[in-house]
Amino acid sequence: MISQQFLVMIDQSKVKLLEYKAPGSFEETRYEKLHNVIAANSSEGSKAVAHTIANLILEKQKKKEACVLGLATGSSPISVYRELVRLHREEGLSFENVITFNLDEYYPIAKEDVQSYYYFMHENLFNWVDIKPENINIPNGEVELDELREACIAYEKKIKKLGGIDLQILGIGRTGHIGFNEPGSHLNSQTRSITLDHLTRFDASSAFQGLENVPRKAVTMGIQTILNAKKILLMAWGTYKAEIIQKAIEGQVSDKIPTTYLQYHKKTTLVLDPEAASELTRIKTPWLVSSCEWNKANRSKAISWLCEKTQKSILKLTDEDYNQNGMSDLLAQHGSSYDLNIEMFNRLQNTITGWPGGKPNADDAYRPERKYPEKKRVIIFSPHPDDDVISMGGTFDRLVSQGHEVHIAYQTSGNIAVSDSDALKYLEVTTDLIGEKKDKNLDSLRSALENSNPQKPAPRNVCNLKGSIRKRESLGATRYMGIPDSQVHFLNLPFYETGMIAKNSISEEDINLTKVFIESIKPHQIYAAGDLADPHGTHRVCLDVIFEALKQLKSKAYMKDCWVWLYRGAWHEWEVHEIEMAVPMSPDQVLRKRKAIFYHQSQKDGVMFQGNDHREFWVRAEERNSDTAQKYKAMGLADYAAMEAFKRYFF
Repeated sequence: MISQQFLVMIDQSKVKLLEYKAPGSFEETRYEKLHNVIAANSSEGSKAVAHTIANLILEKQKKKEACVLGLATGSSPISVYRELVRLHREEGLSFENVITFNLDEYYPIAKEDVQSYYYFMHENLFNWVDIKPENINIPNGEVELDELREACIAYEKKIKKLGGIDLQILGIGRTGHIGFNEPGSHLNSQTRSITLDHLTRFDASSAFQGLENVPRKAVTMGIQTILNAKKILLMAWGTYKAEIIQKAIEGQVSDKIPTTYLQYHKKTTLVLDPEAASELTRIKTPWLVSSCEWNKANRSKAISWLCEKTQKSILKLTDEDYNQNGMSDLLAQHGSSYDLNIEMFNRLQNTITGWPGGKPNADDAYRPERKYPEKKRVIIFSPHPDDDVISMGGTFDRLVSQGHEVHIAYQTSGNIAVSDSDALKYLEVTTDLIGEKKDKNLDSLRSALENSNPQKPAPRNVCNLKGSIRKRESLGATRYMGIPDSQVHFLNLPFYETGMIAKNSISEEDINLTKVFIESIKPHQIYAAGDLADPHGTHRVCLDVIFEALKQLKSKAYMKDCWVWLYRGAWHEWEVHEIEMAVPMSPDQVLRKRKAIFYHQSQKDGVMFQGNDHREFWVRAEERNSDTAQKYKAMGLADYAAMEAFKRYFF
């Protein structure tokens, strides 16, 4: 049984330390085998973890003892390290008594390689705090192969000599790995070299700018090494982690999902954000766990789930269907299945509109958008220079054809997603046009491209060339959609402009650029990418910039008339019960959307950052839109070729 556990205690913007609670004092369900807490968002969860680490350091300092920390890399702990750096700079937290052991490192890899975990840890933490260099321990990715086994044994011995790890922080990979303990890792494994799973290498391929550049091996602490830590905190943020988190928490212990081994550890807590926790039974289907608050949102979620489970349309559901699937109390509280079915059918019916900007001279009481003003000023925010047409190309087309003043705002240049080979192709075309004339700028660009190093930041002139390629592709698409160039805006937010996959933190400049732009338009509608996956991914960062800008502009008079609609990107769609506006598309509009996407030629046929989906973006978009329409049809609504879906955001 789990003994004492951490709980996140958050008081508005001030994060309290993670505190201990006795068994049974936290919410558990019969499905869950690992204790977990759900923070309001990844930022607050990260702060809570950072303050817990800080508290442990202070406790050890009072006892004049060393604080031995096990540290992780990847996107999950980045905000934790940022908060620790802030605590050091602003509140005087010292790391002089801290000894660290990192979980893992690629092999072979040089320390100065920007993808090495040695580089990551120094850039994100060690260079900014007063930790003693001799107290930093990271598996050596440069050791000779015939010395590697002895280096692993020495690493293990050093941990034991210091009395073990006081607190180990972890992330989780899509394979369920912790550290680089891939599926198949043994419970008794210790620090060792390991061959990386293909999926792990694929997930890292964008950072390395190609799968061929990702090392095939790594050095990692073993499962037993991790379980020997006195306390363990595992963090998981975003929708990408939801499926594996559900398996880790609710599944049986299995070497196929190494994270499940944590069920053997008596002082482990998983700290999640709502997106990472979304597949847990008590979140996804709370009526199967305990009594449920049957508010409107839960009624919609439950009925949508019931339709899928029974393979029935809404109006065919019976009292028996509800009773047999854990919803008898819903019937008791809200009447017969007939009444519930009618309520849900009408709600979904009212989300469907061919007038995303509102329909003039129509009763808008049950429509998702207002009819006034008839001609609206609209901003479509696009994180990259193609998300607008990929995610909402049909709605984009409708807004323009129905006479609204549509502005497109590309938040980032998207330059890092253009391959060197594509950039060189455009450069050679330019060279052909100017003939034999020598040009120092072109020669410099050619040299930079021919000698590019994917493990170092791209030179500024190369970034500018690639950004220009994305810009011109975007203008081709917006012109095709009928938007004048004067209504296409390239914000080029600074956080993105690193020349690398890793980006900077949001700055005041990013927020101010966005605020100034919004104020210049004074929109009635804003569309934004509502992707809640990786909190450090470009889509999520761009969304956070918009949210902060809206927060600061909220008091402006024109903002009272502004509605914000969130669309999803190329990978996910809103669940049916979440959709508040569904815009149907005819077969002709589907083809127009496809053609608009095709203008983004550098992102076709082998796009650099495909994620875990090998389909091209236009194929994903069409299949996702078709799938949404099919879900509506299966629930008894009208049969459309495709639908784009939106959820309203209240600020």
